Amino acid sequence: MLQEKTAKEIHYYIQKIQGRQSADGSFQYCFEGGVMTDSFLIMLLRSIEHPNQKLVEKLTKRIVSKQNKDGVWTLHDDEKPNPSATLQAYAALLYSGFYTREDRVLRKAEAYLIETNALSKAHFMTKWMLAANGLYDWPSLFYLPLSFLVVPPNAPLSFYNLSAYARIHFIPMMIVANKKFSVTSKHTPSLSHLLTRSEELDMQRNVRASPFLKQVKHLTSLPSYIHRLGYQAAERYMLDRLEDDGTLYSYASATFFMIYALLALGYKRNSPIVQRAVEGICGLASECSTYTHIENSTSTVWDTALLTYALQEAGLSWKDPMIRKATSYLQQKQHSRFGDWRVHNPGIQPGGWGFSHNNTINPDLDDTSAAIRALTSRASDDPSYFHSWQKGINWLLSMQNRDGGFAAFEKNTDSTLFTYLPLENAEDAATDPATADLTGRVLECLGSFGGMNKNHPKIQAAVDWLFDNQEENGSWYGRWGVCYIYGTWAAVTGLLAVGVSKHDKQIVKAINWLKSIQRSDGGWGESCSSAKYKRYIPLSFSTPSQTAWAIDALLSVCPKTNQEIIDGVSFLLNRSEQTIQQRNYPTGIGLPGQFYINYHSYNDLFPLLALSHYQAKA
Repeated sequence: MLQEKTAKEIHYYIQKIQGRQSADGSFQYCFEGGVMTDSFLIMLLRSIEHPNQKLVEKLTKRIVSKQNKDGVWTLHDDEKPNPSATLQAYAALLYSGFYTREDRVLRKAEAYLIETNALSKAHFMTKWMLAANGLYDWPSLFYLPLSFLVVPPNAPLSFYNLSAYARIHFIPMMIVANKKFSVTSKHTPSLSHLLTRSEELDMQRNVRASPFLKQVKHLTSLPSYIHRLGYQAAERYMLDRLEDDGTLYSYASATFFMIYALLALGYKRNSPIVQRAVEGICGLASECSTYTHIENSTSTVWDTALLTYALQEAGLSWKDPMIRKATSYLQQKQHSRFGDWRVHNPGIQPGGWGFSHNNTINPDLDDTSAAIRALTSRASDDPSYFHSWQKGINWLLSMQNRDGGFAAFEKNTDSTLFTYLPLENAEDAATDPATADLTGRVLECLGSFGGMNKNHPKIQAAVDWLFDNQEENGSWYGRWGVCYIYGTWAAVTGLLAVGVSKHDKQIVKAINWLKSIQRSDGGWGESCSSAKYKRYIPLSFSTPSQTAWAIDALLSVCPKTNQEIIDGVSFLLNRSEQTIQQRNYPTGIGLPGQFYINYHSYNDLFPLLALSHYQAKA
């Protein structure tokens, strides 16, 4: 009976996914974040007096729809009021011109912001955006000398020891902050009723205590021409990394900051490069759950690679027209340009894949492993696809860190010095260390689709890294998905794919942990707060994607008659009983505590994958 229901559900997902395929072969789903990108675009458009009034109005509607009943904004259902999100939404709605302080929508939010002194608790990116728009005075110590851009790449303070994500955001942010630059217009509201001095005092304490800033202090005494070289290097760094649509590294967030940086460097608001960047961000507008939302980037390559693989696991041949179109799209999206990854990994040819449809120079290991999975069957019969597949394998394996693990974007970009930057999330974003989810997924790719096992020294080094980084309770922390369920799924399936025994004590411990956190409805659910507090925090409900991850991990070890697996599969099959809250809860992570992601593909993709593996298991 369960087998029959599973077969019908697999057919349902295949048909649904087929209806989402675009003419170019890709699968396009919304990559939905909080209110940050919508709010920032409203501020930008109003500050530079851009005429896109209709888009501003659409974005305000989504922002208001995300407001809680108590008048504040949060990033996930079980979060306490989020000061950054509430400030972003509040300021943007005032900027929009469609709301005033007297409107009901903003009165409760304002009371919260004042009563809690929320500005002092806001994330530095939010404070930066407010200051760049003339809503907040630049803190006197918000300064980082750009002369560190000319430090040689092999030096401890090298700019290239920051993560790619940090570099592409910090560069424009520091240009603007160093120059104490801001843009105002007739639309600029006042936030003087929210301001205090306590936040600058907090920053002063952080600066005095920061080992990083003690290290860079001597850079401020370098000759003025060195500082000028730093600004020139920063400008070149941004302009050399523009994508064809004018966005910086394909990220809306980085592009916002770049626009203000260009203005601070003397570019005019109507200059072609500024206008192109603005239009690039506007081009990221997507219809997400009936509202217009500015995606921070698209997730098209990621979604297409994972869905193409899942469809093949569900029984579709690579010769199926849907798979042929998707694999053709993926082959075209393989990178041929050298990116920053080359600094720490010279001597290897490009071969990775990026996350979004317009990403051409910032590949990552997760997308590369996903694309390899999707292409493997076709590569076995088609020489041109085999060549793409082989380049991908070579690039992926070459990106292994010296510690044996695998990171997201670059190799050996894990200096602890930069984690002491006196900024929130420095530990999460300033460096790009190996993580359990990336290491596990790369191992699963190299083992299941690259024919490698733990007898290979590189594979054994990755296995050792995972074993050394297992949590005491048996789980692994996942950096890019929520969170311990995600990391444990990736680690377990990766270890087994390269020949680790399912009877290994660390595998058994992980499986027992997954079983111990199963909910009474048969599913699994973990809070986004796990990412912020770095400990497992359960949800009060189950989600489809997290349930699918747990089932998939259990299936790799346990017989399909295992009761936990049967209960989990039953939860997935009872799709009609799942609530909107369960299906819309974000299970992806961008920046813990600040940016979580509702991947609209995940509720199709991962249940299909888990149910297909359940159906195929003897």
